Amino acid sequence: MTLLIERETTAVRLNNDRLCDCPPNHINCMTAKEWIKSQLGVWQFYYESRDIRDKNAHPATFPIALAARCISLFSHEGELVLDPFVGSGTTLVAAKDLNRNAIGFDLKQEYVDLCRQRLDDLPELADTTQAAFSADARTIQEYLEPETVSLILTSPPYANLLNRPRLNKSRRGAARKNEQYLKTEQYSQDTRDLGTLDLDDYQEAMAEIYGRLFPVLKERGHCVIDVPDMWLDNRRITIHTAVVEALRSVGYELRNTIIWDRTNIVNRVGIFGWPSNYITMGTTFEYLLDFWKP
Repeated sequence: MTLLIERETTAVRLNNDRLCDCPPNHINCMTAKEWIKSQLGVWQFYYESRDIRDKNAHPATFPIALAARCISLFSHEGELVLDPFVGSGTTLVAAKDLNRNAIGFDLKQEYVDLCRQRLDDLPELADTTQAAFSADARTIQEYLEPETVSLILTSPPYANLLNRPRLNKSRRGAARKNEQYLKTEQYSQDTRDLGTLDLDDYQEAMAEIYGRLFPVLKERGHCVIDVPDMWLDNRRITIHTAVVEALRSVGYELRNTIIWDRTNIVNRVGIFGWPSNYITMGTTFEYLLDFWKP
């Protein structure tokens, strides 16, 4: 099927048909050896030179390798991947590397422009297309046909938990007062932005957005969401629980919880809570929540 996505003055044609020769019942193009590596419930990744590490460009990015693992695991070449909070465009970069069609949306035009620039820097592929647009995630279903998306993959805003001065308690020594110290790293102050909402309103908004996306996802298509938990005023804010409850409430089924172990890329972790208050550092791991459409 060919989809015509029209947005403002831009029209993009996206296919979603498999380009591989895999049997119909296979969920991906992986070999058995590659499949085994994905069976572990704890994943580690390394950044590469193409990754965005500058928090001035975007406050919350994930490695291309993470997106590539998820795309390889839950889609075939040629199929369509959707990122409803595309940010710096990492999902679309990985999709282009892996010859998947992909589309991403974001409220902020500057993030869409960054994503497009990253895609332009990659070699062109004749078989697939990747495109990013500025739009509210609540409207995405208006641009996609039902059951055309094989994988939804994103790292959404973390409610309003970035909307406060950064104290860098997870770091120690001179690293604590780096260029991020006392900066507020929220995505925007747009009232539509999930990054401005408290946790209850955030859960409700996630349910609304993913409820609207539910029809565009194929049956047994997967939806992977990368979120951490955070600490605020000596309380653990369980963002991952809010996301699970939100998606379950609109029909998704939680299939797997994968831990993204970040200890290999975190340097000089601070002694947070010592000696009287035990707190696990949210900087050292995040949740990859794997849902599907039953």
